Formats: sequence, structure tokens, C-alpha cells
Amino acid sequence: MGDATADVPNEVYKNFDEAGEGDKWWEAVDLQKLILAHNNIEKLKEDLRNLPLLTVLNVSHNKLSELPAAIGELHMLKSLDVSFNSIMKIPDEIGSATALVKFDCSSNQLKELPSSLGRCLNLSDFKASNNCITSLPEDLADCSKMSKLDVEGNKLTVLSNNLIASWTMLTELIASKNLLNGMPETIGSLSRLIRLDLHQNRILSIPSSISGCCSLAEFYMGNNALSALPAELGKLSKLGTLDLHSNQLKEYCVEACQLRLSVLDLSNNSLSGLPPEIGKMTTLRKLLLTGNPLRTLRSSLVNGPTPALLKYLRSRLPENEDSEASTTKEDLITMATRLSVTSKTLILSRNKIKDWPDAILTSLSSLSCLKLDNNPLRQVPSDGFKDIPMLQILDLSYNIASLPENPPFSSLPHLQELYLRRMQLREAPTDILRLQQLRILDLSQNSLQSIPEGFKNLTSLTELDLSDNNISALPPELGLLEPSLQALRLDGNPLRSIRRTILDRGTKAVLKYLKDKIPEN
Repeated sequence: MGDATADVPNEVYKNFDEAGEGDKWWEAVDLQKLILAHNNIEKLKEDLRNLPLLTVLNVSHNKLSELPAAIGELHMLKSLDVSFNSIMKIPDEIGSATALVKFDCSSNQLKELPSSLGRCLNLSDFKASNNCITSLPEDLADCSKMSKLDVEGNKLTVLSNNLIASWTMLTELIASKNLLNGMPETIGSLSRLIRLDLHQNRILSIPSSISGCCSLAEFYMGNNALSALPAELGKLSKLGTLDLHSNQLKEYCVEACQLRLSVLDLSNNSLSGLPPEIGKMTTLRKLLLTGNPLRTLRSSLVNGPTPALLKYLRSRLPENEDSEASTTKEDLITMATRLSVTSKTLILSRNKIKDWPDAILTSLSSLSCLKLDNNPLRQVPSDGFKDIPMLQILDLSYNIASLPENPPFSSLPHLQELYLRRMQLREAPTDILRLQQLRILDLSQNSLQSIPEGFKNLTSLTELDLSDNNISALPPELGLLEPSLQALRLDGNPLRSIRRTILDRGTKAVLKYLKDKIPEN
């Protein structure tokens, strides 16, 4: 706005029917977006009601101590950002701004939120971090579209069972740096939750109902008061990051060794030993154990590289646990005869299969799920999928360099999930672009440098994992996958073109940023 100002210029509030001839700079259109961020504005007038077509109002980073009641008369308002001010109270009238989808009131001086906020039935992205809020109004249960909630850095002592059970659309819940002493039993109803951050609270235990959070990919519980973990944690098959640092854990339960984690932080706990089964967690890139009274492990192992530590732990497993005998072709054919022709699922993960199991696949024409991950497969033949055209799920992860030059994915028209993690791919196989029904695509831990523009045609995609590659830029057209694409994972890439602040705001923000970059025709 040029010079910082203590007041909004009166012209802004005037509806343009009455704008004089001289106001040429202010085009004669009804104002829909008003961005007044980073000024010294101390007051917004009730005249705000003269802007009934406003859909976006951003007055963040100012010196406001209150908001006008007229905010409730903005019936078209979808996005309201009043963060980084000195607001003590949100007016009850906010409940009349019923079109509100996104509301950010973080970094103010709020002690409570108005119950009327529960009347904003479209509210889906709500941020109230860094205030002094002691409890959330129960009426917020009516905001059933809530998908992202950030209440970090407040004084909450409890997240109520009723609220959590009502927000079944939540994909992100951040309530770190509060005074929570427990987790709600209803947490398991959040089956779409991808990120759960409760670090720096006073939580004593994780309820066994956590197993219902079947989409959870990141779980941050550092700096709490956990003394044990529930066995049900082991059921979270999508979990990639589990942060449990600075708790009071005496052991890491064997069941949680089934997790396919890439990061496990157990530093600063009370662990005196580890289950050797941790050695089987071969997906781990980072296992942090410093600050534990581990008597059974040399400190050079604890502080050394993760693979060496895992190898040592594996060596302590009972005989035959780790050295599964190499699977011969005869074994596979015997297995195939045991599988009936109508079998829908074939799981051959973590064997020592070197050759493509043609013999089995020929007799399984209605197969819908094939998992061959973690094998030393030499090569997937270029006609390898011809016998299984109905396949919906395919996992070939951790079969280093086994894909042919142009893998024939297009012969799998019904494919919905494709996992190609850590296969030394240098580029995304072009045949993927023809998979119109693909919902989940995992290309993480490869050597991809770019993503083809054609990805915009994968209109069914809900999850795309590109983490840990060498991607420095993304095609703007990827933004066209919003809103179907719910989770885009990009960490561990040298992305220079997208600012960290945008990346930190998550999938929606990144896709919107990309979409805005598409050149006009």
C-alpha cells in the first residue's frame, strides 16, 4: 500500500456507484478482494458493510485491537486473514459470515473463540495458533467440513471427544505447544488424517483407537510424557515419520516394528534396550537414539549410520528369522497351484525373488493386487503385465533398477495405486500418463529431476509422493490437479522455484501457487 497507514483510506469503503469522476485509479468495479497486509492500520470501520461483494479480506500484520461487527455482513466472504495483530476478541457477528471457508486469526491476543463460529458451516481451513485460547467452543462441531485445524501455541488442556469425532474430513491437526494431558478417544474416527502434530504437551498415553487413523503419514509426539506405546500403532501402514523424542518411553513395542517408517526419532527417552525386530525396518533412513540409557548397544553404533545399526539388530534376531531361503522357480509354481485361479491378491513382498513370476501370473487373470516390493528382481519383462489386465494395486518398490526402458503400465488400464519407491528412476515412466484411474502414485526416493507436464491429465490422483528426489522445479500445470489431489509430498527435493513458506503451508497452497503460474493463453 505504499506508505504504512493507521487508517484505511475512506475511498476504499465507498461503493463505486457513488465514486466520483476523479477516482479513475480505483476502477469502477465492485471490490471483491481487499489486501491491506503489512501496514500500521489500527482500526477497521463499520463502513466495511459497504463492500458486500468482498470474498477475500486480508488485514494481517497490522495493529488492530478489534474487528468491526460489520464483518458479519460480508455474506460472500470466503477468506479472512487477521493474523499478526493485537486482537483481544473475535466479534460474535462472525457467525453471520456464513460463506467463510478459510479463517486465520493466529498470532493475536485471543483468550477464547466465539461459539457463533459454529454457524460458519463451510469453514474448512482454520488457523488460531499463537494466542492464549484455553478451550475450543463445542459449537465448532457443526463445522463438519473442517479439513485443516492449527491451534498450536495456546493454553488448551483438552481436545474434546465430540469435536474430534465431528471433524471426519480432517487431513491436518496441529495442536502442539499447548497444555494437553491426553488425546481424545475418538481420534480413530479421523480416517483421512495425514498429519498429526501434538508435540510439546503433557500427554501421558496414545489411545489404542489411533489405529483408525489409517491415512496418517506424519505423527509428531515429541516433548510429552509418554511412558509406553499401544500395540495398535503398528497398524498405521501409511506412517512415514514418527517423532517420539523427549518422552519417558522405557521400551519400543515389537508391534510398532511392522511400520514402514523412513524417520523414527526415539532420542531422549528411557530406553535401556531395543527389540531386535527394529532391524527389519529396512525402510528407515533415520533412526535417532541419542540420550537413552542403552546398555546393550555400543555408542558408536547408536550415533553411527542407521543402516549399520539396523544390520547389527538384525544379527540378533533368532536363527532363520532373517535369512529367508532364496525362493526357487519350483517353489513359486507350487505356490501358484495353491492359489486358486480366482485369487485377487498376491503378496510376495520381502522375499528373494530374482525372476519375474510369470508362471504364477499366467493363472491369475483376475488379480487385483500384486505386491513384489523388497525383492532383488533383476528385470520386469516388457510384457510382464499382459496376463493381469484387471490389476488395481501394484507395488514394485525397492527393486533397484528393475524396470525396463519403457515399462508397459498402459496395459493395466484399471490401475489405481502404483508404488515405485526407490527404484533408481531417473525420469517418470511416460506410460504412467495413460493411467486414467490412478489415485495413488509413489515415486519417492528416486533420482527424478523433473515431472512431465502431462501429469495434469491424471485427474483421479489423490496422493502423489515425490519426496527425496532431485526435482528443482515443478510444471505449473500440476496446479490443475487441485482440488482432487489431497496430498503432494515434496520434502527432500532441491525445489528452488517455490518458497519455503508456501511449501510449509501444504498441498493446497502449493497447487494454488502452481496454478497461478500457468501462462495465460
